[in-house]
Amino acid sequence: MLTAITGGIGSGKSIVSKILAAMGYPVYDCDSRAKLLMDQDDQIKKVLCSEIHADCVRTDGSINRERLSEIVFGDAGALCRLNAIVHAAVRLDLKRWCGANIGSGRLFVETAILYQSGLDVMVDDVWSVDAPAELRIERVMARNSFSRQQVEARIASQDSYVPTILHPRVFSIINDGCIPLLPQIENLLGQEMC
Repeated sequence: MLTAITGGIGSGKSIVSKILAAMGYPVYDCDSRAKLLMDQDDQIKKVLCSEIHADCVRTDGSINRERLSEIVFGDAGALCRLNAIVHAAVRLDLKRWCGANIGSGRLFVETAILYQSGLDVMVDDVWSVDAPAELRIERVMARNSFSRQQVEARIASQDSYVPTILHPRVFSIINDGCIPLLPQIENLLGQEMC
């Protein structure tokens, strides 16, 4: 069984993933795997340079993430192209990872953009982590040293996509700093597939 852990930037999906990992569950982190795939795949780098901007890759072959972020979070078309490039690689990598962990029981995949990435069709259910908007902004500003405008741009970019069809099995986790997370996670782990 593969469960998606999703939610916008600053919602707390990573802390849910860390709790699950500490409980012994395998968790595939799309963001870190995407970065690793981008760093290791020369073909991805070539496509980034040709389809997004030549400044996306430094002369030493490393990804210029600051420049790439600056470009894609200011240009919806560039963000769409980046997502198409990276998501295909992540979906393939996730399939391999699931195959390698087949005997581990329940598996989890953490993703901020479940529907845009096409991962929604690969998962059995979805745990949607949410927090109030202002709390999300404060968390990301503190964690990443971003300005309020940078965080709001990322939230707007993630939240601008509204899927036409939602996954049929979506469960909510509230991460507002008041409601404890562990009982919510344990409750969801106890639910059986229908």
